[in-house]
Amino acid sequence: MNEIADRYRRHADAFEAKVAAVRSDQWTNPSPCEKWDARDVVDHIVVMHGYMLRPIGWSLPPTVGDPVTDFRAARAVVEEVLADPELSGQEADTPTGRMTVAEQIDRVVSDDLVLHGWDLARATGQDEVMDPADVERLWASTSAIPPEVMESYRTPGAFGPDVEVFGPEVAVPEDAPLQDRLLGLIGRNPRA
Repeated sequence: MNEIADRYRRHADAFEAKVAAVRSDQWTNPSPCEKWDARDVVDHIVVMHGYMLRPIGWSLPPTVGDPVTDFRAARAVVEEVLADPELSGQEADTPTGRMTVAEQIDRVVSDDLVLHGWDLARATGQDEVMDPADVERLWASTSAIPPEVMESYRTPGAFGPDVEVFGPEVAVPEDAPLQDRLLGLIGRNPRA
């Protein structure tokens, strides 16, 4: 459990630093996620934190409209859950199978913090380099998704209204850096 909490904390620290570095005039910058601007990226991350709490009957405090404050509030609740073995160890049915709340946080929110951290960095001109260990871990898990499951991940609405997990794959050269290949696999153009 500590590994999951530690990974979440590390990813949340990096994401929060990116959110805090966004200038007020950059929140409407378009992001690599089609139809989203920089603020939408953070809003999505906050909403996903809330989804992780549903299996234990918890929810996030109301948002206040400030991306830094809203992210910190969501983060605090998820860290509270991860610190409690009874809460984080509860099992729940998820779109990808039965798992503990901690496992779902790890596979969804913690990974989203890395990938959407890139989106936020790209939208706001920040450092886009992901931790190579995270890239390797995410590449291993994402490239192992069976084609039929990957197709559902790319189908808008397959996991709920307005939910699209990955966009259409973007072709990148086979000899491209692993980060670029990961981004292409999930539907981002690392060279755009």
